Amino acid sequence: MQSEFKIKIDKLPFTKGLGFIYNLAFMNAILHILNGDAALDGFDQTGLDGDVMVWREVFSEGPLQENILSGSFWSERRDWIGRTFDAPANEYQHKVIDELGKLNSRYTEINLWFEFDLHCQVNLLGVLEMLSLKTDMSAPAIYLICLADCVQFDNKKGLGELTGEQFEELYDARERLNEWELGLAADAWRLYVNNDLAGLEKWLNENTFWGGIPLLKPALQAHLKRMQTNADGLSYIEQKLLDIYNNGAKTKTAIYHAFWKNESIFGMGDSEIDIYLNKLKEKELIEL
Repeated sequence: MQSEFKIKIDKLPFTKGLGFIYNLAFMNAILHILNGDAALDGFDQTGLDGDVMVWREVFSEGPLQENILSGSFWSERRDWIGRTFDAPANEYQHKVIDELGKLNSRYTEINLWFEFDLHCQVNLLGVLEMLSLKTDMSAPAIYLICLADCVQFDNKKGLGELTGEQFEELYDARERLNEWELGLAADAWRLYVNNDLAGLEKWLNENTFWGGIPLLKPALQAHLKRMQTNADGLSYIEQKLLDIYNNGAKTKTAIYHAFWKNESIFGMGDSEIDIYLNKLKEKELIEL
């Protein structure tokens, strides 16, 4: 049975007087959820109908709790984002929390625009977790749209690089997710959030069929790789960045581009890479 998705915004410490639980009226029959603002320009060039929600979180980094609907989940995320990226609380409220209110509208179709990398796939798990708590598979219909085959788009690597026409081509190839696939995503969410690395590795090895979410496996395998620590006490990503630095890249910009060239599976932006560069600086292994 369908259950209404509710977040008690008024109990979050960063509310702006929104008052009671969100219960928005029906707006548009279709909702498009874009992972990040980079895809907006291309999407706005399409003739696709529907409302747009931009997902601006980065669940691949920072603390997570299993209960994604709790106020403590989002307040902890707000605090971590603020400390890590020097972002004011009211900005998080506006860019993240206010957008979540759109999930309470009565849509008949939800389209999820997410890419192949760890950043996008973990965000996708969070979105699917939220949707699974509010819906059965009769309404709304949930579709996943992912840029997996770059060759047909002149080797473009991100949704933000596509034209409106290419967005529409992807839309035509979308795949509807079913209850089994939502269950698979829910299992992955629990393993990831609880940092159960042994359980996650076992689960990835045992599952041989991924249905409409085949890109989840390589992304989570990349997560297992980045959690490894070598004999020098460095994580996989820290060691890769140190190698790039030692091979002659002495500016942040040069390091970013070298890392993106060979480690695109992580989907890290410059701010996320800075988290690891700062760790290397604290260990006095690099100077930037």
